[in-house]
Amino acid sequence: MELPTLNICRILCPVDFSDASGHAVEQAVAIAGWYNAQITALHVYSPLFMPVPGLPPPAERVSEAELRRVRDQTAASVRSAAVAGVAVDVAIEMGYPASAILDYAARLPAKLIVMGTHGAGGFEHLALGSVAEKVIRKATCPVLTVPPRARATSVLPFRRLLCAVDFSDSSLAGLVFACSLARESGAALTILHVIDWPWVEPREPAYGRLPSKHATALAEFLEYLEKSERDRLETVVPGELRAHCTSQLAVRHGKPYVEILRAAEEVRADLIVVGVHGRNVIDTTLFGSTTNQVVRRATCPVLTLKQ
Repeated sequence: MELPTLNICRILCPVDFSDASGHAVEQAVAIAGWYNAQITALHVYSPLFMPVPGLPPPAERVSEAELRRVRDQTAASVRSAAVAGVAVDVAIEMGYPASAILDYAARLPAKLIVMGTHGAGGFEHLALGSVAEKVIRKATCPVLTVPPRARATSVLPFRRLLCAVDFSDSSLAGLVFACSLARESGAALTILHVIDWPWVEPREPAYGRLPSKHATALAEFLEYLEKSERDRLETVVPGELRAHCTSQLAVRHGKPYVEILRAAEEVRADLIVVGVHGRNVIDTTLFGSTTNQVVRRATCPVLTLKQ
């Protein structure tokens, strides 16, 4: 399998003037430089009130001076792109952030969305989801989410990438993207598969508490699974990758998001790449998919793809 060249010509970078947003701009500029892409900086001016019958649309109730101020502030937030020689334009949309970002990405069309995430805790975050989670779930292009700088452990340019593969179409598309990024940035790539194993606490089955023949059979079964999955990984890794960057395969067992985050910490990953599965809205927002759990907890950017 040859490694295809990705056509990342247009990057959409939503900005809300927060530190997390500024950190996302840095990531967008770096990636745009590698792929010779143009950045569109989008600020969504959210109405403070719901539309009222008989009143003009929200856009007509915002003064020209306020719109100029917001446009100037948006342009200032991506000034580093021009300094780096990256083409950039500015867009202001009126509406609700997630919907406006998704609509604008479709109109461009964007090949990649790069956006910051904001820390939120408690049931509200778990049940309702953040803007980033809504964009991840519905975007038709890859989404790079960047954690706040205060808890970030990654550096630019990327030096260590981690790609989680479960052999779904989305994760295999993520592998192609990760391989391309590794080639463009000169990064080392770890390709990880996690066997969803029922023993989480403790991580290993308590073999000493099982009858001898059962413990032996369980250990042999796990060894067989790990070897089989490693062989499967070998078959999906593009042959060209080995010639252009350092890569290694890893197979673990346990709860997928826990093992992905643990592996990212161990290899000091600058980026995690995962696929997004098409799950129903209630399941994804209330209980959290593997992807959502990784995005919420990661201390480095997470690139998500959906096929």
